[in-house]
Amino acid sequence: MTENLNDRIGDLESKVAFQDDLLDTLNALVTEQANQIARLEAAYKQLSKTVESGSLGINTGDERPPHY
Repeated sequence: MTENLNDRIGDLESKVAFQDDLLDTLNALVTEQANQIARLEAAYKQLSKTVESGSLGINTGDERPPHY
């Protein structure tokens, strides 16, 4: 009986150790993705400002095409 209980406790400890490792891995991944999202948002804001200012030379549709 005691041997069975010790085996079960050992299995539970092993599972908890793997879950802790998985949580650490997932936490690192979520942190990395949050940083990437922040960088993409900053790049998007900068690009949006550049397009709005017209400094890219993009035709905004206000001009008539040359074939008219």
